[in-house]
Amino acid sequence: MSSSTPLLILNLSGAIAICSLLYWLQKKHITFTKRVFTALSLGVLLGAVFQIFYGVESPVISSTNAYLDIIGTGYVKLLQMIVIPLILVSIISAILKLKDVSSLGKISGLTIGTLLGTTVIAALVGLLMAKLYGLTTIGLNYTSAEFARGQYMEGTLASAKAITLPSMLLSFIPENPFLDMTGARKTSTIAVVIFAIFIGVAATGIAEKKAEIFKSFAHFIEVAQTIVMRLVTLILRLTPFGVFALMTQIVAKSNKNDILNLINFVLASYSAIFIMFGVHLAIVAACGLNPKRYVQKIFPVLAFAFTSRTSAGAIPMSVQIQHRRLGTPEGIANFAASFGSTMGQNGCAGIYPAMLAFMIAPTVGIDPLSFSFIASLIGIIAISSIGVAGVGGGATFAALIVLSSLDLPVALAGLLISIEPLIDMGRTALNVSGSIAAGTLTSRIMGDTNFETFNQDQDDLISADQPQ
Repeated sequence: MSSSTPLLILNLSGAIAICSLLYWLQKKHITFTKRVFTALSLGVLLGAVFQIFYGVESPVISSTNAYLDIIGTGYVKLLQMIVIPLILVSIISAILKLKDVSSLGKISGLTIGTLLGTTVIAALVGLLMAKLYGLTTIGLNYTSAEFARGQYMEGTLASAKAITLPSMLLSFIPENPFLDMTGARKTSTIAVVIFAIFIGVAATGIAEKKAEIFKSFAHFIEVAQTIVMRLVTLILRLTPFGVFALMTQIVAKSNKNDILNLINFVLASYSAIFIMFGVHLAIVAACGLNPKRYVQKIFPVLAFAFTSRTSAGAIPMSVQIQHRRLGTPEGIANFAASFGSTMGQNGCAGIYPAMLAFMIAPTVGIDPLSFSFIASLIGIIAISSIGVAGVGGGATFAALIVLSSLDLPVALAGLLISIEPLIDMGRTALNVSGSIAAGTLTSRIMGDTNFETFNQDQDDLISADQPQ
């Protein structure tokens, strides 16, 4: 038996005790939001205790995190498992119920337009915060890890430069939809959305001429959607446990010295992120919805996105919350969540590349506040935000495209590797918030928002998520 085994058992016993508490809260029908918030808080607390007693480099923490990974990453994988089935059946179902199929174009246009528009705003906010906090790469020193990261980014530069807007748009077309259902490509999510749209439109085309066949197909989709949504509900009940495990891991392995060394970038990033949250709430308020109630309803999915750092994995919860809490139709909710995980990401594709460009530009003699530089930067960010993968590393890929397009040295971005996870948590939550805001605005403009659902009390609404 290793000398660290008793400590590992002690750590896991504490984690099991907290999971038991979360299960007890579920059995007592404590609201979903409160359970998620409790899990988040307890994860921060336990992670801090681990770091204080063992230190961030301790093998005991590594061993403990490996077991916690079964819960945390396991939960994320379960959500990813249902993303494609959910998108496929929900979008087909939504199209079959549409009275006017031509409204699909308007829904898509509004959703994508909102996502790209808010990303442009996010880039401008990122530039403003970078200026206010005086961000620069001058004076920052490389460690071996940061140097390796810079070398890696230079190594992937060729693939980033090869991507053009036409090639990106072409990649959305599902040449092999069954391959895309495996998530094999970065644009697989959008490809499945397009495939589902074609199936739905084709089915509505036979509604009058072959009514019986259409009726049978519609019934099949209804059955499939009912089963998939039941599966979504079952998996979402595990959210507090997943959030707790993920948060414990993050806090336990965070190096406070690295954070302090780059505290200006951390503060500037989160200032920009909070300002953009304010922009999203302004959009919600303009839709005639109560921003405070809105935040209370979407908190669980923001907490999950924050801890998991995956926009794509948040799709099932985002769709569920938009439909069952915000009163957004399932079709629009699916469009917003799906498109939002692959394009127009306010945090990863807006704020982050803008800040990096501002910091790096002076090293090659460019004034980052010149009109020509800002205009070029904003245009490139808007275009490059189309097709950014909603998984870990998406922000790095977006930064590569933007920096290489401006002929800026990409290796300098490696200086921020030590605080990347901390920043990425806030960016991912902002990405998901942006997609939900886009869905909310689209639903409101289309006149489809169910205000009765939105105004329903939290306790009454979440009771449907409790075990029967």
